[in-house]
Amino acid sequence: MLQKVHISDFTTIKGKHIAEIPLTYELFGKPLYTAPIVLVNHALTGNSTVCGEKGWWSGLIGEGKCIDTNRYTVLSFNIPGNGYDGLAENLIEDYKVFNARDIAAVFSEGLKQLDINTLHAVIGGSVGGGIAWELAVLEPNLIEHLIPVATDWKSTDWLKANCLVQEQILLNSKNPVHDARIHAMLIYRSPESLKLKFDRTYNEEKDMFNTESWLLYHGKKLKERFTLSAYKELNYVLANIDITTGRGSFQEVAGSIQSNIHIISVDSDVFFTAAEGKITFEKLKKVKQNVTHGMINSVHGHDAFLIEFEQLSTLLKDVF
Repeated sequence: MLQKVHISDFTTIKGKHIAEIPLTYELFGKPLYTAPIVLVNHALTGNSTVCGEKGWWSGLIGEGKCIDTNRYTVLSFNIPGNGYDGLAENLIEDYKVFNARDIAAVFSEGLKQLDINTLHAVIGGSVGGGIAWELAVLEPNLIEHLIPVATDWKSTDWLKANCLVQEQILLNSKNPVHDARIHAMLIYRSPESLKLKFDRTYNEEKDMFNTESWLLYHGKKLKERFTLSAYKELNYVLANIDITTGRGSFQEVAGSIQSNIHIISVDSDVFFTAAEGKITFEKLKKVKQNVTHGMINSVHGHDAFLIEFEQLSTLLKDVF
């Protein structure tokens, strides 16, 4: 069930004042304040429904799952403007109003309004993991376990380049959400994933290859449930993750985080690459002892964090 708090008098990193931000959220598992709390940050097209029948991470979260709702309180905020809550006032007119640090600051205020001053874990994949990094820097003593999955503490040149292509499609296409999604699926998956799934098979009925039909299907499905304004905003947030801006070096900034940090990469990820995850881990090891780097082995690319639940659960079993 969607619930809501209001964030008042918020000022963004760029200095824009917003009188009120409605922040919606959902709770799962044990009642609030009766069990350790796990905050789950959703990815670009995700939302606060993280488990249950329609939960996008239900393979990881739920009764008897890795993040067991019989043992934990699971909390997830909707990124303001993602459109999931249906609030007209939540539509962001300026899609460049928030960066990842702003969203983390909004979440931090939401936690304070809910009287939450400690979290057993914060976990997020892709842009949700970038926001988790930002929250851990804003509140260095808040989180016991920081778990960034298929993500990084910054938007790389490669990531920014792909986000620019996405932005140009969203601004200029006659069918923007549909067409941007088609491009996005090619960076969320890998060549090996498509070969394994389709192997150049042909759909006689549709008179096209199955890989083409699959892309068109994903474009159509996202268009049906995701708004253009939300896509533009979340794409901009994704392109603007950087915990070091205005703060200092990565080691200086990340070294202030008191959390145990569990970095999880995907070996075939061409979006947030495993190589960048390894670099982050090696740098962190120089300033922190409580840091690990786990690897999901999969042909499925970036989206493996939404597919390889058994591996992800194994990597996280000691945390949960």
